[in-house]
Amino acid sequence: MKEKIKFWLIALVIGTIGGVAGSLIVNPKTVTQIIELPQNDQNTNSSFTKLYDLPDFTTAAANATDAVVNIKTESYQQVDDPLYNLFFGSPNVPMQGSGSGVIISTDGYIVTNNHVVENATNIKVTLNDKRELDAEIIGTDPTTDLALLKISANNLTVLEFGNSDNLKVGEWVLAIGNPYSLNSTVTAGIVSAKARNISILKQTYAIESFIQTDAAVNPGNSGGALINVSGYLIGINTAIASPTGSYTGYSFAIPVSIVKKIIADLIEFGSVQRAFLGARLVDIDEQIAQSYNLPNRKGVLITSVTDKGAAQDAGLKEEDVVLKLDSIEVNETSELLELLGRHRPGDIVTITARRDGNIKTFDVTLQNNKGGTVNNSTVAKADVFGATFEDLTDQEKDDYDIRNGVKVSKVMSGKFLSAGVRAGFVIQKINDRTVKTADDAKKILDNVSGGVYIEGFYPDTKKKAYYAFGVQ
Repeated sequence: MKEKIKFWLIALVIGTIGGVAGSLIVNPKTVTQIIELPQNDQNTNSSFTKLYDLPDFTTAAANATDAVVNIKTESYQQVDDPLYNLFFGSPNVPMQGSGSGVIISTDGYIVTNNHVVENATNIKVTLNDKRELDAEIIGTDPTTDLALLKISANNLTVLEFGNSDNLKVGEWVLAIGNPYSLNSTVTAGIVSAKARNISILKQTYAIESFIQTDAAVNPGNSGGALINVSGYLIGINTAIASPTGSYTGYSFAIPVSIVKKIIADLIEFGSVQRAFLGARLVDIDEQIAQSYNLPNRKGVLITSVTDKGAAQDAGLKEEDVVLKLDSIEVNETSELLELLGRHRPGDIVTITARRDGNIKTFDVTLQNNKGGTVNNSTVAKADVFGATFEDLTDQEKDDYDIRNGVKVSKVMSGKFLSAGVRAGFVIQKINDRTVKTADDAKKILDNVSGGVYIEGFYPDTKKKAYYAFGVQ
């Protein structure tokens, strides 16, 4: 019987009405050889690594651990159980979560995974020196599973960005995080593959181009650092492939080439500025190569172009084979999407493509999701009754097939939490009045008296939901 492998996002979540217990198993190994080092050398670790030409991880690990933090979250999960609600009086069950994060600025910006802080009502960050600080979410991007947090602190140790493009398969790397809440755990491995797409991010326009490693990564490592032997950040640990939910040999990290761009967008705009080529792309396997009479499997095939999209405007056509974006060769869709993900609408890129046996170049002005070349403005927000409302982006409205609505991005203690509203809920009406913006919702609620009746839906289920609460 074949064993089914699942991909797991690796934030550790423990509910107050249940728990997850783990055990550490040590497998003894028979010692087959005794290696003697020179007795007069006081630095035996260094002597060992030099004598046998092994990499020395000690400096990189020492420099990086102070920049990796432990993240603890509180959230609420709704229980659709009338008996539970009868006894406990609320449909919301408190949940605790744990993950990791990386300090990227001396004044307290921290990058982590979106799934670590998603729906969190309270976030605590513990530094390596044991200080515990409150954190706020600056922005999130589910399409890359990244989030940016901020704590009030200065003179923090940071991890400098490396160059994930220069990574080579077989190169040594270190993973640093807090698996099973074991703070500042360091493991080592090699780069097993690059540009790996494992189809774990169930989002429209998701970008998956993971660095695959065999460094041991477990629940609680999510959002932690993947560094090279020089101590530079080259990825954010995100997922594992496992039949059990624990490490079995494969782990995956978001390359820092994507991280840098996403974080810059969240700081500057409050939301990610996605650039689109306006073409449907497929990998070239043997079947595709034969079907389209291609001479080899190099490049990425364009099977269609969007009317008036960036690709069509630049002269690209169906059945063109993209070989390079700027000077970088591409042989998988995930590679091309990663490169496009580093750009913003309005950027001009050069695409080298093969058409009918000839090599051609095209200067392409990338577009936003509406076919324009401008960046989207910062998402508007408003707070009332313990909830934070956020304007929906045009892309979200398209995805949900709606014209109006606002998203509940955060739920803290207050009327909304007591009523059972969870983060992510899209409000379309309040007291039968249509809501289009976060400011609309705030104005209605600031002037309401008596009771509040809310209509909307949760995007993951698309089912309508209704909530009501009283206001004195």
